[in-house]
Amino acid sequence: MTGGSRGIGAAISRELGRAGANVALNYRGNREAAEAVAAEAGGAAFQADVSNAEEAKRLVEEVEGQLGDIDILVNNAGITRDTLLARMSDEDWEQVLATNLGGPFHTCRALVRKMMKRRSGAIVNMTSVVGLHGNPGQANYAASKAGIIGLTKALARELGNRGVRVNAVAPGYITTELTDVLSEEMRQLILSNTPLGRLGSPEDVAGAVRFLCSEEAAFVTGEVLLVDGGLGM
Repeated sequence: MTGGSRGIGAAISRELGRAGANVALNYRGNREAAEAVAAEAGGAAFQADVSNAEEAKRLVEEVEGQLGDIDILVNNAGITRDTLLARMSDEDWEQVLATNLGGPFHTCRALVRKMMKRRSGAIVNMTSVVGLHGNPGQANYAASKAGIIGLTKALARELGNRGVRVNAVAPGYITTELTDVLSEEMRQLILSNTPLGRLGSPEDVAGAVRFLCSEEAAFVTGEVLLVDGGLGM
């Protein structure tokens, strides 16, 4: 589980732990928060910056060395660097793509051969409703999340005949630190366009991820499951 120390990632870690998974929670910088969530999930925390290929490879090796074979991979690590395209720096573009899209590429590449050899495994990549519909001021984020959808579908076709399922979850506006900064005007606009009339919770997303990781979804691959209250219809 990459990016599992706060918000949606922490909720997914806890949900998978409750479902019986032995959770390996990855974090980049906040060790204290990661270890607290790992304790709640009954798992362990592992430091790595998955935007770096070598660190992603090391992460997989450390987790397998300590906990055994990895049966489930959830790619959740992500960042934002929001600004209009005309003002966006090369660094803002490159950092978001490196973490949000490069991270899943690196972790999948480090792991899939082992899953293919075992002829089993489930991968869930976290995308966003923004990757489907765009959002002003988020060209870098939208591009990275749209790229995750393409990566997910390509891997689903590559790995399906080896028994490995690959799906994506696309949250809408979820109550986290990122949405806490929204203006009241923006919040009301979002709610007016959301049929269920509320923001989602991290637990809403976690339940969807748990389903895609479970045997209940044994015949589901290459799908993008929107968890957005109907916003993206």
